[in-house]
Amino acid sequence: MSYLQISRVGKTFARGASSTEVLRNIDLEIEQGEFVSIIGHSGCGKSTLLNLIAGLTEVTTGGIILENAEVNAPGPDRAVVFQNHSLLPWLTVYENVNLAVAKVFGRTKTPAQRHSWIMDNLNLVQMAHARDKRPTEISGGMKQRVGIARALAMEPKILLLDEPFGALDALTRAHLQDQMMDIHQRLGNTMIMITHDVDEAVLLSDRIVMMTNGPAATIGEVLAVPLNRPRRRLELATDRTYLRCREAVLKFLYERHRFVEAA
Repeated sequence: MSYLQISRVGKTFARGASSTEVLRNIDLEIEQGEFVSIIGHSGCGKSTLLNLIAGLTEVTTGGIILENAEVNAPGPDRAVVFQNHSLLPWLTVYENVNLAVAKVFGRTKTPAQRHSWIMDNLNLVQMAHARDKRPTEISGGMKQRVGIARALAMEPKILLLDEPFGALDALTRAHLQDQMMDIHQRLGNTMIMITHDVDEAVLLSDRIVMMTNGPAATIGEVLAVPLNRPRRRLELATDRTYLRCREAVLKFLYERHRFVEAA
């Protein structure tokens, strides 16, 4: 059995007498250590699928199995990084990460071990120098790095990323993409990322899951990205495999956009 198995998952939201089927028959298997991106037009249920994996939303039909255990509630084995960093403004960088560490390791690590673990994760995202600053004193990119450090400090089985770089400027976004590739290379985490950015998906992913349009969206295609790691964005700019994968995703999205316009 795969590390993460999503079997015939559907999600319907009900409001009074009306209901909306957002996802239908989602079948997907993800191996340990994979980086998988999910892409599709707005309203195709990408974030809903991520919330189902996180246990933040209950499935309507089907099931999700992570390492032989059913996913039916939130848990520290699945950490989520949202587009909004969600840092508590009255706490320092260090204290924001400590919230997660104390929750997960409060009974299994000594105070000295927890401190060392917090600093290890801040160093991983190059934010140890700002440990005593509050969110209002650092940039948007730095806040997102702290959010990533907080998620990684939970030592999750899967890191779930919901458009984590969507609100950042292009240069900061590129820098964090490179940093995320480095973290994935070093730690071997299983990562699932929602994105609207085709280049981001191809650059970071082992596979790209392309969703059909909603409502009742499902998986249209799954594209393998056979690019060696580590990856260098400047070298990939003219790489034939990179360009072929990029073209395949764009073609899929363009065809779906035509269906939206026709409707």
